[in-house]
Amino acid sequence: MNSINPSRRQLLKGSAAMMAMGAVGSLGGLYSRQAIAAGDPTRLAPVPSPYGPLAPVADAVTGLSLLQLPPGFAYSTFAWSGDVMADGQPCPDRHDGMAVMATGRGHAHGVGRNGRGQGHGPELVLIRNHERGAVSNPIGAPGVYDTGDVGGGNLAGGGTTTLRYRNGEWLGVEASLGGTVVNCAGGLTPWGTWLTCEEVKTNAVSSAGKKHGYVFEVHPDAERTNGRPLIALGRFSHEAVAIDPRTGYVYLTEDDRNKSGLYRFVPNDRSGRYGSLENGGRLQAARAKGRPNADLTVASIGDVFDLEWVDIPDPDLDSIVAPSGFPDVSAGDTLSGPFAQGWAEGGLRMSRGEGIWYAHGKMFIIDTSTGTDSSGRKGRGNGSVWVLDLATQRLKALFVSGNQLAAHNPDNITVSPRGGVVLCEDGGESPDQYGPGARLIGLTRGGESFYLGKNNVELTSTQIAGADKQVEEGDHRGSEFCGACWSPDGRTLFVNIQTPGITFAITGPWLHGPL
Repeated sequence: MNSINPSRRQLLKGSAAMMAMGAVGSLGGLYSRQAIAAGDPTRLAPVPSPYGPLAPVADAVTGLSLLQLPPGFAYSTFAWSGDVMADGQPCPDRHDGMAVMATGRGHAHGVGRNGRGQGHGPELVLIRNHERGAVSNPIGAPGVYDTGDVGGGNLAGGGTTTLRYRNGEWLGVEASLGGTVVNCAGGLTPWGTWLTCEEVKTNAVSSAGKKHGYVFEVHPDAERTNGRPLIALGRFSHEAVAIDPRTGYVYLTEDDRNKSGLYRFVPNDRSGRYGSLENGGRLQAARAKGRPNADLTVASIGDVFDLEWVDIPDPDLDSIVAPSGFPDVSAGDTLSGPFAQGWAEGGLRMSRGEGIWYAHGKMFIIDTSTGTDSSGRKGRGNGSVWVLDLATQRLKALFVSGNQLAAHNPDNITVSPRGGVVLCEDGGESPDQYGPGARLIGLTRGGESFYLGKNNVELTSTQIAGADKQVEEGDHRGSEFCGACWSPDGRTLFVNIQTPGITFAITGPWLHGPL
């Protein structure tokens, strides 16, 4: 079969290859360090940041100290929940997964020693998820999937917005997809579109006859987004996707505690263009060779599984009640239709599959709660990073967090064009020497973790009014970081804080460290 058309791999050329090599080397160093320290989890505490200690930094737009960052770093915020968008609607809340791509307009110059570029760069398009459920005020967008009642007189409130940014300036934001629910993460395609995932497992049908739990493709030109679900990619609690550019296979994670599969989709059409995934294919679940129903909810550094793949006959099958004796779930819990079919054929299970990212022939996969809690319950630990070698189909546990200081439930993952790895935490307040607040975590070239940033969003009604915002007052420091992604030239790290819903563009002396 043909692989993706090489002419459509713009986002995987040049610096992306160097990025992949750097990421693999960095995480390889992390594995070595942790293998030495495996018997003493307290040794897994982060090292001091190569960029320096964290301190509150004021937003260039509002003047509010919303983040703690190292010296020399700055940021601007945009498209807060409630802000008026270009289409006249209030910006939706619950910002989540996000991708960045260049439109090809303009040109980029090199990066200086301070990490800042010179001249006019290309216009960047960011597509951002909104993890909203049933609401009374849905997103009005060019692409709309479901306009029916999804329960209690409410409508499907999730979807995406499309943001534009150029040369350090925010240009605008508009809605692009509506009528979906709980759009959590997703993934960037090699042909420059965004796959947004509904993180919901339900058998319910709306009054318009629509089911939920699908993946949708969003075009960078919002007007071209069609709102059609990619049903063949399965109906389950999707988290994220990543595509192998060599084969065109789509790898997918499932976030459903202790009953999460790992999947891949083999498309019929591998032309690598907008809409090609609508032409169907085969959904498959991962199975460990010689180890039917392998349990990955608890793992040790260096654990290895050789994978094979079993077909899922009905990707759109309803969820079922977990059979008696299914381990580590509560009575009455349900299995998604795809997971149940894969499990019946010996498929593996993870705790909660989250972010997934492709680099240089490997998939880096986050399980946000690998491990046990203080009472010994499986799938309630601090999380892990698995690496799947696509050539050998060997899955290896590269990182297993020993305590919340090392990493507290990592979720999204991204890598800079210089090869630096950044993890977004979804573990709540994550107290450390800088106080409470969820963290952005970086990895050094030697593999040690360090704190890159910390959520510092604590707002009074006076501050909110002074900034001309419409968000709720209160302490939001426990809200997760999500949607981290880099500009193609590595000058800017974009990231969201989900509540109250803020998008950040962070710049600084990136070349002083590994990012």
